[in-house]
Amino acid sequence: MNDRELPLFQSSLPDRTPAALSVSELTGKIKNSLEKDFFEVWVKGEVSNLKPASSGHLYFSLKDAGAALSAAAFGWGRKKNSFQLKDGMEVLCRGNISVYPPRGNYQLLVEAIEPVGAGSLQLAFDQLKEKLMKEGLFDAARKRPLPRYPSRIVVITSPQAAALRDVLTVLRRRAPFVDVILVPALVQGEDAPRKLIQAIRVANHHRLGEVILLTRGGGSIEDLWSFNHEDLARTIAESAIPVVSAVGHEVDFTISDFVSDLRAPTPSAGAEILTQHWVELRERTRQLHERLFMSLKRDLVLKKRILETLSARLKSPKDRLREQIQRLDEIESSLTRGMQLLVERKRMAVERLAGKLHALSPLQVLSRGYALVQRRGGGSAGVVVRSASSIQKGEELVLRFGDGSVDVVTQ
Repeated sequence: MNDRELPLFQSSLPDRTPAALSVSELTGKIKNSLEKDFFEVWVKGEVSNLKPASSGHLYFSLKDAGAALSAAAFGWGRKKNSFQLKDGMEVLCRGNISVYPPRGNYQLLVEAIEPVGAGSLQLAFDQLKEKLMKEGLFDAARKRPLPRYPSRIVVITSPQAAALRDVLTVLRRRAPFVDVILVPALVQGEDAPRKLIQAIRVANHHRLGEVILLTRGGGSIEDLWSFNHEDLARTIAESAIPVVSAVGHEVDFTISDFVSDLRAPTPSAGAEILTQHWVELRERTRQLHERLFMSLKRDLVLKKRILETLSARLKSPKDRLREQIQRLDEIESSLTRGMQLLVERKRMAVERLAGKLHALSPLQVLSRGYALVQRRGGGSAGVVVRSASSIQKGEELVLRFGDGSVDVVTQ
């Protein structure tokens, strides 16, 4: 007897066998139905059983207190701005429900993941920051000192960036004698980290300057994300040339800021920091020049006062010469008057003596009738004969009268 002959089964068995679906067909119907009705869904849950693949894909489960859902994020490790997913993390996933036929289970194909309570970019930033901090890349001990008086500054940024104009304006105003070498690089976009890394390596390889200013202007966290790249951070840490990071505005922070040797709040501030000692030296020089000038001025004023005092006490050589000339003239005049008086007195004395002599002159006596007898010839010529007894006979004599003389010979 078979089953159909048993009364128990006669009422429940169909008269004919229906067409059966294969496993693949049934799975396909379920797949089509699910993928059509659950497209672009958001699912919140806790990450568990995370399995990263070497290809960059992630396989994990989303669970809550009542259920679990398989999920797959293809190429997550290669996506821009991706953060590190961890077991136990509560996330919000956007994706499509799909069925994986080989296993016959459904899963969520994840297109985007947002951490609950924090943005994905902020989470990725915090995770990389914590990782590099643990490795010691942010330690102050490994920071290199900046040159006090740099003569060549390497600026790495986009040639079209407004930050470059700001930096050049500051450097031209504060230290126009400093050479600026621009190494152009992208500062935004997927290829920017590679270009920035290449620029730093070029600057180091050719020793283009004494310090590197890595800079760009402000923007959103997405705009500045190139400076949060792990490879860029490690390149900055390995640079033999000190690096100053001047990215964004004062409120913006990037991984490059933490790993660089110095963080500047803005591009302009970075240029000011690099030239601060030049400015201080120039100001110090100006102050010393001013102090020297004032010291010389005070010294000159003092010397002028001393000179004026001495000038008041000392007469001019011209004045002294004029005084001497005037005194000489007075002496000359006095001498002239004295000589005249002396000559006059002498003349008068001579006249008095002449009068006396005239009165006593032999000629004056002779004019009164007397004669002067003098010898003539021989050794006694001109001798006055004073006694008649001294005259010899035949002696030649000269008789001088008041009006002439006569030669005579004695008898």
